[in-house]
Amino acid sequence: MKPIVSFEEFTFQYKSVAEPTLQDITFHIYPGEKVLIAGRSGSGKSTLAHCINGLIPFSYEGTSTGNLSVCGIDPRHTSIFELSQHVGTILQDQDSQFIGLTVEEDVAFAMENDCTGQGEMKQIVQRSLEEVDMIKFHSHSPHDLSGGQKQSVSLAGVLATNAEILLFDEPLANLDPVSSEKAIQLMKKIHRQTNKTIIIIEHRIEEILDLDLDKIIILENGRIIAIEAPLELLQKNVLQKAGLREPVYVEALKTLEYPLSNEEVYPIENVNSHTLHETLSKWMLQNPIHTAIFEKECLCKIENISFAYLNRNFALKDISMSIYKGEILALLGNNGAGKSTLAHIMTGMKKTHQGKILLEGTDMTRWSIRKRGEVVAYMMQNPNHMITQATVWEEAAFALKLKNASEEMHKKVEHALQICGLYPFRNWPVQALSYGQKKRLTIASILVTSPKLIILDEPTAGQDYFHYKEFMMFIQKLAKRGISFLLITHDMNLAIEYANRAIVLHNGEVIADNAVTTVLANECILKRANLRVSSLTRLAKHGNMPIPQQFVQSYMEARRRKRS
Repeated sequence: MKPIVSFEEFTFQYKSVAEPTLQDITFHIYPGEKVLIAGRSGSGKSTLAHCINGLIPFSYEGTSTGNLSVCGIDPRHTSIFELSQHVGTILQDQDSQFIGLTVEEDVAFAMENDCTGQGEMKQIVQRSLEEVDMIKFHSHSPHDLSGGQKQSVSLAGVLATNAEILLFDEPLANLDPVSSEKAIQLMKKIHRQTNKTIIIIEHRIEEILDLDLDKIIILENGRIIAIEAPLELLQKNVLQKAGLREPVYVEALKTLEYPLSNEEVYPIENVNSHTLHETLSKWMLQNPIHTAIFEKECLCKIENISFAYLNRNFALKDISMSIYKGEILALLGNNGAGKSTLAHIMTGMKKTHQGKILLEGTDMTRWSIRKRGEVVAYMMQNPNHMITQATVWEEAAFALKLKNASEEMHKKVEHALQICGLYPFRNWPVQALSYGQKKRLTIASILVTSPKLIILDEPTAGQDYFHYKEFMMFIQKLAKRGISFLLITHDMNLAIEYANRAIVLHNGEVIADNAVTTVLANECILKRANLRVSSLTRLAKHGNMPIPQQFVQSYMEARRRKRS
């Protein structure tokens, strides 16, 4: 069988960049395979994807050597229009992919360019929307849909082109856990029905493994360091060495010195339950729970906040909660639960219908956005909605310039960029950064102002595990100095590992407020809020632990002590 994608000793170097971004790349993908391409930010995986879908060389100029073939075509010697008939790309930022005013118009866009007959076009649009279970939304605006629904519409548009290859750029980045699971099930369904080749660029390896991948390609510094089947890769330490996160339960098994040799480690159900029980029981005896008492000094108190959008039901209903000084609080819930609306109210971007917000006892409900911004900072989920300056340094320094804070500005900006891993790129144009690097840049631009409360909307989405850990360790250091953090996140592992407490929203109401391990062990709460059971909890249950969350708590405490 001939490969559908083939790279042989391929090297690519961007115009005006000193070193090649891809070096000596050789691999083959065969028709019908499901392949994950993973690597740290800057490893070259996005560049590799652009070589496959034709954005290189047509949108990004550079020079290349070696052989490249996609569906029997060399992308360097054809038009991007012709290549788009073979490769359909689903972008990470779905909003930037939509063109039509309605769902059906957007799906029909490519066929309109091909001058397809109206009758045939309607049939194809209907069939494509039915395949992704979105036919009932055919007349909706794409921008009014949830993250998972937007992704389904993008996929329907690609299916309408009959492309042989589906290329997904971080498809799970902006989805809640259950929506991620549905997205993966949808990919599996499409693969069963069409046998299309699926190529995925993704950081969230644990979730994407549910796609039953044929192989994983790992990049580091523009070179391939591994091409292996998932099970073989998990039994080694390749992911750790490449700065990527292993499935959390696999990481735990290695920490607990569970005998992995010749063992099936994926899925969890293949792990020997008897040996696992002995391993977990031994761990619990050696690592009893010693939870440090968190000293609670209230920083921000929200009292009976409600909010409704025009002509819609209430987005928030009688919300009351407290945020303590130096606390890292996780705000959890499904897409549309009201998490971002609450953040916008706290920053003053939206005005409350009732209730008030107290900061250190002072009512700031009527404060202006500018005045609130001096004490409450907010990082949006999409970095492109925040960035205004041309270069990395200018963006990081922008807030200080607005305040005329020239004193030690250079030192503060330099320190923030170093923490966020962007100092080597300080003179780069912002548009040359990857999505994950832009996220880190918005974080750096917030950190320079040292506010009392920082609201981070999906702070680690689109970031590799190396920078994920580096940033969260920095957040913990700031929290110890008294700065409070509200993490709006879909990442259950992030919440378990770093948050002191979790609040869960569902349909605009608080349905849980407790320790993270307690909240995430409550299956009723998880089901209502579209959250998934942590793989650590699943591991403890598979090992027949009487109280699974006790193991999770013990394990996470040990990790925190090790970091300290």
